[in-house]
Amino acid sequence: MSSPTRYDTWEKQRLISRIRQLEIDLKEAVKANKPTAAPNAADSTAAAATPTDSGRATPTGAPPNKKRKKGAAPIDPSRYHTRFIALKLAYLGKNYGGFEYQPTTNLPSIESELWSALVRSCLVYPTKDDNGATVDFSGCEYAKCGRTDRGVSAFGQVISLRVRSSRPMEGLAPRKAKTEADVTGDVKMTDAGQAVPEKAPQPQPPKPDPKTWDPIKDELQYVKMLNKLLPPDIRVLAWCPAPPPDFSARFSCTERQYRYFFTQPAFAPLRQSPDSTSPPQGWLDIEAMRTAAQSFVGGHDFRNFCRVDGSKQLTNFRREMFEVDIVEVDDVASTFPYITGPEFDWPTATKKADGTTQAAPKVYSFNVRGSAFLWHQIRHMISVLFMVGQGYEKPSIVKELLDVEKNPRRPNYTMADEVPLVLWDCIFPEGEDKSRALNWVYESDDTKFAPGGLADTLWATWRHHKMDEMLANRLLDLVTSTKTKDGSTGPGNPANASGSRMYFGGSTVKQGGRYFPIMTRQLTPSPDEINTHWAQRKGFKDSDDMRAAGAFWRKKAVDAPAEEEEK
Repeated sequence: MSSPTRYDTWEKQRLISRIRQLEIDLKEAVKANKPTAAPNAADSTAAAATPTDSGRATPTGAPPNKKRKKGAAPIDPSRYHTRFIALKLAYLGKNYGGFEYQPTTNLPSIESELWSALVRSCLVYPTKDDNGATVDFSGCEYAKCGRTDRGVSAFGQVISLRVRSSRPMEGLAPRKAKTEADVTGDVKMTDAGQAVPEKAPQPQPPKPDPKTWDPIKDELQYVKMLNKLLPPDIRVLAWCPAPPPDFSARFSCTERQYRYFFTQPAFAPLRQSPDSTSPPQGWLDIEAMRTAAQSFVGGHDFRNFCRVDGSKQLTNFRREMFEVDIVEVDDVASTFPYITGPEFDWPTATKKADGTTQAAPKVYSFNVRGSAFLWHQIRHMISVLFMVGQGYEKPSIVKELLDVEKNPRRPNYTMADEVPLVLWDCIFPEGEDKSRALNWVYESDDTKFAPGGLADTLWATWRHHKMDEMLANRLLDLVTSTKTKDGSTGPGNPANASGSRMYFGGSTVKQGGRYFPIMTRQLTPSPDEINTHWAQRKGFKDSDDMRAAGAFWRKKAVDAPAEEEEK
């Protein structure tokens, strides 16, 4: 007897889909089992048999319910080869609770959507007897390169797993093709009411000889199969047919690239006198941000640029950044003429070398290349840079926070918003060591640009968001270009905002009073204190005692009361 499905671990969208499917199944079952009403005398007369052209009598009443067709039999894993592959994924993370499946969240995760598509396409075989209702990758050698958090997107996420293959099984007898009559017991009727047998099934094309079977051309179209079942904001870009021996999407990755996008100005500039020597609030000092960002390059202890998770018991916070820069993104800017007016403009940011004015606002990205990253590291790094760009901190603040001997505890500052962050790419060994590289197989142009192909579906997604952006653009331009009664143009009367306005990468600005420098703020507990506190909650003396217990502490943590668990 199968165990009951754990619906309490499902996300909201999966529960809704399941309820809808159960409603459909219930209606079909009621319809199939509904008894036919007995006709009364009048109906019997009206429904008397009438002769047909062939002379055989047929009733004119409603035909009896036909026997329901049986559902497709579950796939037999023993009849199929499997193969270990890698997949390159892209997704827009705004509507998801992160990449990793979390049974306690109300938002769907990327992994849960991916698992559903893999099960529905019969590419993986669930180990639990619940038809794949439980997200469980334990039986397919699964690994992921990066674990993006809630709202974070990725354009180069990589996973590795074992999936079903179309490679023929040697010595396996082919299945007998079943006709509809074999399954339902029905036969078709001719116009004259004569029973005729079903047409013989068409011969299936011979399967490729295992010796001549091509591992790419003759293989299942993994990219196409999964993209048909995945939501439009999750796409499979490519697959690797032969990862290197002992390959792991997590541990074989040598470099991860992140990009964090923001606008210049960061928010709507405040109106001020054209004679003012300081830039209006909203403009960012990009050069100061670049200077500060260069301090991140190299190997450093980033404990003051991350959030420490006691459950991980991390003691090494040293990470190496290969390249850090802030670059302008071309061909994505919207234009608002009022920004370059004398009351809102900052010539340092908009004037070219030849004296002409550039269109504004512009879009920039904070690009980081590194071997590995800590939890929320990028969002803490860019948050400090935003404080530098707004003039609240000096570029030297980065070096101060990286000096963990002098500053072993992180000051309590706000990290940046998650939506503009993208896991841009995951890099695996290249160059001379070709044996460890991944050879990606992408869709052909004929497939990519065909109706329903990758380009077609992504165009629809882009256009949906572009229309939202365009309408908001035109509305803002209409408001800012409307003439006021005194004949001037602009969003309102000159006014100075009280207090500071702080930008953290999101769509809104934090309105505050007096700004307190980062190094004067309250300090958070040190990593050692966080680890010890977590260990004591799990019944250990301290974090050293927990680490000495090795893997046994995890079982002890599972046995602890649920209210004591942390993320």
